[in-house]
Amino acid sequence: MKQVTFTLSATDGLARRGRIDMPRGDIQTPAFMPVGTAGTVKAMYPEQVRATGADILLGNTYHLMLRPGAERVASLGGLHTFMDWERPILTDSGGFQVMSLAQLRKLTERGVTFKSHIDGSSHELTPERSIEIQTLLDSDIIMQLDECIALPAERREIERAMELSLRWADRSKTAFNNQLNRALFGIVQGGDDAELRARSAQGLKSIGFDGYAVGGLAVGEPQEVMFRVLEDITPELPTDRPRYLMGVGKPDDILGAIGRGIDMFDCVHPTRAGRHGHVYTRFGVINLKNARHKDDARPIDEASPNPNCRRFSRAYLHHLVKTEEILGAMVLSQINLHYYQELVQGCRIAIEAGRFTDFAAETRAAWAAGDLPVL
Repeated sequence: MKQVTFTLSATDGLARRGRIDMPRGDIQTPAFMPVGTAGTVKAMYPEQVRATGADILLGNTYHLMLRPGAERVASLGGLHTFMDWERPILTDSGGFQVMSLAQLRKLTERGVTFKSHIDGSSHELTPERSIEIQTLLDSDIIMQLDECIALPAERREIERAMELSLRWADRSKTAFNNQLNRALFGIVQGGDDAELRARSAQGLKSIGFDGYAVGGLAVGEPQEVMFRVLEDITPELPTDRPRYLMGVGKPDDILGAIGRGIDMFDCVHPTRAGRHGHVYTRFGVINLKNARHKDDARPIDEASPNPNCRRFSRAYLHHLVKTEEILGAMVLSQINLHYYQELVQGCRIAIEAGRFTDFAAETRAAWAAGDLPVL
């Protein structure tokens, strides 16, 4: 019997509260997964990431296959040992990065060949090789290889990519071969076309997966398009499997997607924003590059449960950002990741209490009220 299960414990409208049980630990949903692209969440120790409340991290197949190499990671004990993270890891398939980063790509029915953006070396990524790499990395949740195209796009191009992704999904399932103690997720494609999305979902369900991701969003489309696609597609997905919205997003995106039935998220945004001086709090996003903070001795938020929000003055953090000191990136990344976990934890509590709509409205009202007044 597979040692991976999903339990749905509460619903409130379309919002869902659940738990994914895995051998390396439980994942409380809705869940936000910090992104450890190349085997690290940037500017964070693993224990600091866990202390924010993260149950699971995301690793990136494309980057790890190029360096240090999947076989090397396997020889060194797998990604958990390599990066000293004992809890679950989800790895993406590498397809999105091939399409967005690699040079001289050639797409065929077999897979995609490309040249590394690092050194120009040639590589091939097929559904079978993607599954092999993710298994070598010792991933807990493995993603099928798919083709992700940017929006807007013509319908025939969206349909072509969706159909190819379905064929690759079938090959990914065969290559995965029902491995014990791991999960395999399929990826719904179809752009912003409801009929194509429904066909993709039906095809994936006929193949059968442990979870279902929604791909091809957060690729340049407006938020309202993303929400409309989610409203169309989540009713098509099994209720007894986790639903993962790939690459999303900002706090308001996450609130809106949870309200439309999504369980899992990942995004580089909180750490990237931290490295650029932006910090997320109950006041909304604060730009610490702004001169208004340079003489402000107040902390970010003296009522926050996060010690770093109470510890350092805005003036000091402004100084760290302006001088590009590494500590600034470390502190702000920690604050942002903690806030994201605080947000999804608040959603879990609200769904259990049957007040998710009120929680979302209160949270957005606090963001709209804005930061503390200038001294």
